[in-house]
Amino acid sequence: MSASETQPGSPTPDPLRVLFCIGVTQEFFNADDDERAVVAEAIPPAFDRLAERFGVRVLGTLDDDQLMVGATPAWPWMSYILADVPDLATVSRVCGIVRETPVGAGRLWRYLRVEARVGRPLFFGTA
Repeated sequence: MSASETQPGSPTPDPLRVLFCIGVTQEFFNADDDERAVVAEAIPPAFDRLAERFGVRVLGTLDDDQLMVGATPAWPWMSYILADVPDLATVSRVCGIVRETPVGAGRLWRYLRVEARVGRPLFFGTA
């Protein structure tokens, strides 16, 4: 049974386990200090209240900004959000945050990239 199928006796489908991978583009580093400050102010509210807005249960986060400097066009990414997400449409909506969030005259996707890895909980390594 896949993670998106309903288990017998379960009223709702199992959530998808999703790793949202977030990278910083070269445009962010090309920007002056004032523009970077505007971008930095736009990011927290863009990704705030994921549970309330999308039904996403955040399991953990990781920010690699102390040991990684510069643009992150692909793996390894700068930041990660591990979450249980109701369905694939919601994964797309969360990724769409960077498309929709205004920053100055543009959008957040000028400065950030996001990629979602969709899987299932690992069967070992539990608490």
